[in-house]
Amino acid sequence: MERLRVLLLDAAPGELLDRELARLLGHGLAVTLNVRRVADQAGTRAAWVGRVDFADFDAFDEPTLIAETIRDGIGYHAVKSRAGVPLRAAFLAAATDPALAHRLRVVGRAGAGTDHVELVAAARHGVVVTHTPGSNANAVAEFALAQLLSLTRNLPAYNEAAHQGRWSAPAAPAVGLSELTLGIVGLGRIGLALAERATALGMSVQGFSRRPTETSVPRAKSLNALLATSDVISLHLPLTAQTRGMMGRAELAMMRSGAILLNTARGGIVDEQALADALRDDAHPLLAAAVDTFEHEHAAFASPLFGLPNALLTPHVAGMTKEAMATAAVRCADHIASLLAGCPDGVPLVTA
Repeated sequence: MERLRVLLLDAAPGELLDRELARLLGHGLAVTLNVRRVADQAGTRAAWVGRVDFADFDAFDEPTLIAETIRDGIGYHAVKSRAGVPLRAAFLAAATDPALAHRLRVVGRAGAGTDHVELVAAARHGVVVTHTPGSNANAVAEFALAQLLSLTRNLPAYNEAAHQGRWSAPAAPAVGLSELTLGIVGLGRIGLALAERATALGMSVQGFSRRPTETSVPRAKSLNALLATSDVISLHLPLTAQTRGMMGRAELAMMRSGAILLNTARGGIVDEQALADALRDDAHPLLAAAVDTFEHEHAAFASPLFGLPNALLTPHVAGMTKEAMATAAVRCADHIASLLAGCPDGVPLVTA
């Protein structure tokens, strides 16, 4: 019996790759690994030759992605992504073409978000989308605290001065975390993990969520109320039609004087131009921002935040701890195998 075919668009890094491949093969799947983002391509090929097939292409280039997926009219039953390779209507139509020997049935994401998939098109073509919510909750929560500590203690500026041989003493004492109120937008797994850690550090914590959740975190009556009564705002919600651009000029202007914005969620939630303008304006209440997710990422990385000293920018790495990535990779492999076997029970599915 022919094995079901899975295309790994971007595999887990380093030693986690071996665990991911072993898990997929253990489920009896035929794996094709795209090595374009693999650091040690030669070593990986040597280690797995004969057990997996290899491809080498830029998955973020849609025409190339489509061509590789339907090469020789064979196709794949499932594709897996980690870094959010865009899977839009054109790809989904091509990958489910009835002329293919194997039509796409499952898209798996080793991570929490699925905004990279055009869900309406996936449903139209009969493609099931799954992800691994909660796999990186602790990692992202810890990273948000790291962002906050870095900004409140002015670490980037001190580091730069020290490397230049300057002894840069503070002009005024720093504010302690226990003096701040943290407002969390989105009380899902990550938001609650952050609330727990911030409370343990002595912060006052409040949250806002449009969905009812069982939590002891005090809830603001509205987003505007949260913005007006918090010293720090941390975003932890998915990018949807409802959340896109929800932090714009008006919302940023509502924040407390000296406030800090943290975004480890999705870039499209924040109007980056409005944020950049606010950070350039000495009279604006917003003091600083830490941004890990952007409207345009990877090869298309660009932002009006470039060059601003009060903007701490990182390349979407909040969830990239060894434990989080290993959990996501293994869970995603299990979800793909279960769905291909027709066993969806317990597998988190995403709908439009």
